Amino acid sequence: MAKLAEIVEFLDQELRTNEVPDYPGAHNGLQLENGGEVDKVAVAVDASLTVIEDAISVGADLLVVHHGMFWRGVRMMTGGNYRRLKAAFDSGLAIYSSHIPLDVHPQWGNNAVVAKEIGLEVDTKFLPWKGIELGISGQWTKTWEELIATVEAKVGPIISSVRCGEQVGRLGVITGGAGSEVEAVKASGIDTFLTGEGPHWSFPLAEELGLSVIHAGHYATETFGVREIGQKLAEKFGLKYDFLDHPTGL
Repeated sequence: MAKLAEIVEFLDQELRTNEVPDYPGAHNGLQLENGGEVDKVAVAVDASLTVIEDAISVGADLLVVHHGMFWRGVRMMTGGNYRRLKAAFDSGLAIYSSHIPLDVHPQWGNNAVVAKEIGLEVDTKFLPWKGIELGISGQWTKTWEELIATVEAKVGPIISSVRCGEQVGRLGVITGGAGSEVEAVKASGIDTFLTGEGPHWSFPLAEELGLSVIHAGHYATETFGVREIGQKLAEKFGLKYDFLDHPTGL
């Protein structure tokens, strides 16, 4: 058993929750508290109703997610919104969310863990945004075919890809929905861009820019950070944890 306040303090400090910028709807940190005690943690990508119900079913006292409860701003507490909150309140489930702070964390982050998993030796950050840099990159010394095979083995099936040129060159990684940033990514000196997803128009634009792009799935590329958090909380506080897998297919 651990104190919720101690877990929150640990996560806020390690993730630099109050320092790293984010989108207005992210509301990083403790989004919903409970009675103050945690025996088991569940980690997941999204704070959806299904995930909250799954967290309750495995006996979790704390749910840590990448995408929190308030992305669409203030909403009426009806329908799914009401059921999510009522289920969490009734079960005493606390919810903690970390978006950009988790993406960019140098050890636990989605970017860092994906890079490590595929064997990319990171030497540079790129893509400035609100005083931080969103991406990490390194030189890929193997072939395009080896990169595709590695991503599929470590992350999951490739959703789509754009190949421009024979060599992979400098490989940049930003997980999630960064595909709309292809122009800025190319301007940052990246030759091949590994991300989760992008809008339709980013595909032909990448071709025109000469930027190779691999879309490996928004959900799939962002399971890594919350898994790391679960492991770190287990190690530090002696807690049990479950990863709740609820893929979107996107």
